[in-house]
Amino acid sequence: MNIQQIRNATLVLNYAGRKLLVDPFLADKGAYPPFPNAARQDQNNPLDSLPVPIPEIIDHLDAVIVTHLHLDHWDDAAKEALPKDIKLFVQNEEDAKEVQKDGFKNVEVLQEDTVFEGIQLTKTKGEHGRGEIVNLMGQVSGVVFKHQDEKTLYVAGDTVWYDGVQEAIDAHKPEVIVVNAGANQFLEGGSIVMDKEDVYEVHQAAPDATIIAVHMESANHWGLSKEELKSFVTEKGFSSQVFVPADGESYTL
Repeated sequence: MNIQQIRNATLVLNYAGRKLLVDPFLADKGAYPPFPNAARQDQNNPLDSLPVPIPEIIDHLDAVIVTHLHLDHWDDAAKEALPKDIKLFVQNEEDAKEVQKDGFKNVEVLQEDTVFEGIQLTKTKGEHGRGEIVNLMGQVSGVVFKHQDEKTLYVAGDTVWYDGVQEAIDAHKPEVIVVNAGANQFLEGGSIVMDKEDVYEVHQAAPDATIIAVHMESANHWGLSKEELKSFVTEKGFSSQVFVPADGESYTL
């Protein structure tokens, strides 16, 4: 497999001969206002430009996976750029209806036994924060990818560390795990995705897995920098297992 970090949670996966796009956040730098009730109210989103042009991202694309419909995972620029007949996977019927309203005609709800072009796709659970904020943030999901010719990949999505992530690791034994690790947060309620301690929990649960940390420094409500995470994993002694990619960087695993 090849995994390219585009920006935020946006990934281009080349997996078992298919090109898949995850959580497209494709707008020009500064196209949207800052998320409210959070840091950096003077900075519009996205905070950085795309590292590659949209036509290159969507060229020869086989399918799109949208883990949930928050703006920084599914934005107007993506809706405009993607062909309306593209195969598009979502987490539930509610999201499917919303995406169909945007004109997409080939929408499927991920299950625990979805198969696409020989690739097994398993929807996993997530919790978008802890405590009361979980209900405000709404339902989210992750995805496990399996194919006989590839390593098992777990894209955890917008979740903190909790028992549902442990269960997914125990059930699927992923060799590669992508975590959204920007410690994004509002002024109250704590992190709504993984922070550095959560990344350490993932490593302890899957000590032999390669961890790729994304969803960092791309929107105004980020709380953990790439450099801070790199320093932390070095101090904890597992830096050889963790990649913290720059936008546009890719890994063949």
